[in-house]
Amino acid sequence: QVQLVESGGGLVQAGGSLRLSCAASGRIFSISVMGWYRQAPGNERELVAIASGGTTNYADSVKGRFTISRDNAKNTVYLQMNSLKPDDTAVYYCNAGVRSSSRSGPLNYWGQGTQVTVSS
Repeated sequence: QVQLVESGGGLVQAGGSLRLSCAASGRIFSISVMGWYRQAPGNERELVAIASGGTTNYADSVKGRFTISRDNAKNTVYLQMNSLKPDDTAVYYCNAGVRSSSRSGPLNYWGQGTQVTVSS
């Protein structure tokens, strides 16, 4: 019913920048929270940044380097990543809490993931 499509991943040298985008489509009444998670090989999926009701929160490891923003009119969330480090290498996943009608509660949706690779 709801699809999240990410774009913007790729290969970048350490110190470089990338901007990820995630657009939600389908049966959408409202979106409460949108965020980004990442998973590196052999590691658990971890929170990178979330945006909800005008409030943003970041993992300590990305504070001051990454910025999350939303375009609510487009149901899109962005992640601007600056000063990238090799440790940022991971598959980045978009996440959203979506209500499909005024009578339904929010359901959690994930994107398919986009690879970010930072070379040293």
